[in-house]
This record gives sequence, C-alpha cells and structure tokens, in this order.
Amino acid sequence: MKIIAEILIGLVAVEHLYILWLEMFAWTTRGPKVFTKYPKEFFAKTTSLAANQGLYNGFLAAGLIWSLLINDAEWSQNVARFFLGCVIVAGIYGAVSADKKIFFVQAIPAILAMIATFVW
Repeated sequence: MKIIAEILIGLVAVEHLYILWLEMFAWTTRGPKVFTKYPKEFFAKTTSLAANQGLYNGFLAAGLIWSLLINDAEWSQNVARFFLGCVIVAGIYGAVSADKKIFFVQAIPAILAMIATFVW
C-alpha cells in the first residue's frame, strides 16, 4: 500500500506543478482554454493574482515531493499528510468559492492519497 500512497502523492504533486505552470506562465494563453466560463479579457487583468496562486500551488507540490524524499516512514507520512490536508482544504474552499469542479479535480485525489497514507 505504501507504493500506492506514494504514486497518489506523486500524482497530486504533478497536478500542482501543472497548476503552478498554468497560473504563473500560461495564464493568458492556456488559462482561457481551461477556464472557459470567464471572458478572455479577465485573464490579462488577473495575471499577477493568478501568478500568486500558482506560487502557492508550487509550495504544495514542493512539500509533497519533499515527503516522498524523506527516509523516515513516520516523518514522511506526517509531512505528506500535512500538505495533502492543505490541498484538501484548498480544494474544498475552491469548490465553495469558485467552481464545484475544483473539489473533484483537486480535493478528491488528495483525499484518496490521504487515505492511502493511513493504510501504508
């Protein structure tokens, strides 16, 4: 089960690296294709806000990757659980405040990874 937990943690980390790239570097080009419910002019006006959000997503990814590099199993689990908890809270908040899809795209994978850490 440890391998499954690590794969799920890795997938959540990769997802947040993608979000970092999207929000920090591709907000005005790829952003409108991903977030179709917003008008195109929205993206140019919110570039710095999106970049800030992208940076935070990068921190989440870094923490999850760090958890995979820690040799001590208990410490690795604790670090993973902390950062997965942050992703879950962010996913729930995003679903409530912005778009319900965020719960399924962000929170559900993190919840599955979190569950896996408790049976590893």
